[in-house]
Amino acid sequence: QVQLVESGGGLVQPGGSLRLSCAASGSIFSIVVMGWYRQAPGNERELVAVITRGGSTNYADSVKGRFTISSDYAKNPVYLQMNSMKPEDTAVYYCYAHVVGVATMKGADYWGQGTQVTVSS
Repeated sequence: QVQLVESGGGLVQPGGSLRLSCAASGSIFSIVVMGWYRQAPGNERELVAVITRGGSTNYADSVKGRFTISSDYAKNPVYLQMNSMKPEDTAVYYCYAHVVGVATMKGADYWGQGTQVTVSS
């Protein structure tokens, strides 16, 4: 079993910054990709940013130039630095990981419990 634990959400004013972090633990053989999705009320869950073990990144157009994802896979945590935040960034942010488990040696998707991010004055 694999667990993802998130931290760093909260309330921030427009133009402000927050940093989210997520650590994976459990029976992990390797982490293939980690990242963040978000879901605002009434909307579907959407990709924010992901990073592969090789360091390749992919961002939603709406956050390019403002958000930065980083990770040291050797040490596990993945970080999302969010700058120049806007009210439309308000959502529950979910950590995501595609992990190869020790027991199965097969990849599977895992999700964190979610952390609330609110951008408001």
